[in-house]
Amino acid sequence: MWTPTIRYPDPAIEVIDPSFARYRVFSAGVERLATGCRWSEGPVWFGDGRYLLWSDIPNNRILRFDEETGAVQAFRKPSNFANGNTRDRQGRLVTCEHGGRRVTRTEYDGAITVLADTFEGKRLNSPNDVVVARDGAVWFTDPPFGILGNYEGERAEPELPQNVYRLDPVTGVLEAAATDLAGPNGLCFSPDESILYLVESRAQPNRRILAFDVSGGRLSNRRVHIDAGPGTPDGFRCDTDGNLWCGWGMGDDALDGVMVFNAEGTLIGRIRLPERCANLCFGGRHRNRLFMAASQSLYAVYVDTQGVAGG
Repeated sequence: MWTPTIRYPDPAIEVIDPSFARYRVFSAGVERLATGCRWSEGPVWFGDGRYLLWSDIPNNRILRFDEETGAVQAFRKPSNFANGNTRDRQGRLVTCEHGGRRVTRTEYDGAITVLADTFEGKRLNSPNDVVVARDGAVWFTDPPFGILGNYEGERAEPELPQNVYRLDPVTGVLEAAATDLAGPNGLCFSPDESILYLVESRAQPNRRILAFDVSGGRLSNRRVHIDAGPGTPDGFRCDTDGNLWCGWGMGDDALDGVMVFNAEGTLIGRIRLPERCANLCFGGRHRNRLFMAASQSLYAVYVDTQGVAGG
């Protein structure tokens, strides 16, 4: 049951390490902006229109939240079981679609361009999350989650391993940037794009967040950045200080919400939610409003930091 706070500071925003205190806005509480979804995912902010889009995967739709009016309406239905969303460096919507087993771009006139749907002649599994680098390269994960059943897509047999892909912005060539992964899920860059962080959501014995060095469009020095223990990280974003704000949880009050780690991988803060948070993004005029797509609902809270531009 969701009950908004009437006290400040909001007890749902927990300072675990003193370094997190500066990011908590004393008089800002967690707000629930919308509910009634089946599985919320892939939030992306459009500052030029002052609205947020996010996916409701089982309901096969992308929803839109209007910041000015608070109105929620369907942006695209059917959405081809859209999951992760982002914007490219020209401001266009880029979407991972389970239904089409593809990554698409929505043009300014509303036309949809397929960016990737095959690799080496085989169909992609079910692209999950996506980011666009400063050079325009599109990076995305491709686990089979959307084809394991008929709830978040349509059941099918995987044709490819579970990879992270990079689509070159100049040549249009799709390359497997990271392989031999167990459930590659959320991904994001560090502020200077020298590190790519990746959730390995089927790693054993625990989920973990990996880190890779990035140079010339290539990944190297794969390492475990965070062992999630009993937690279930999903999607995440970096702020300008290099902190990782991670969607988290698995139906347990002690886990559900957002966990915040510093650049060294130390847990410094937490935002408690009554639902598991799948993914999040920064938005608002100053990129200081954290939007959290959590199970059946969309939440938001103002914080005293900014999301990385373009992230």
